[in-house]
Amino acid sequence: MMGNMGKMMKQVQKMQADMAKLQEELVNQTVEATSGGGMVKVVANGKQEIMSIKINPEAVDPEDVEMLQDMVMAAVNEALRQSQDMVAREMSKITGGMNIPGLF
Repeated sequence: MMGNMGKMMKQVQKMQADMAKLQEELVNQTVEATSGGGMVKVVANGKQEIMSIKINPEAVDPEDVEMLQDMVMAAVNEALRQSQDMVAREMSKITGGMNIPGLF
């Protein structure tokens, strides 16, 4: 019984080390989302940080600032969703598909 416990502890330690390494790697992995037919482009990393926002000058209409705001919000939300999906995919490689609450 003690042998099984020791083996399990080693597996948990390896999983923790793999997750720490993945967290470091995810900082450098990015996703890109667009809205408004490509008028707004947002890049986010695996830590759900927005790395860049590019707005096509044609999207800037002083008479319709609200539309630009909506396009930026839509692109940011989609980039964050894609980033979360990317993290979940990478984590499932480590956890074998187990959903462990509080990991990310």
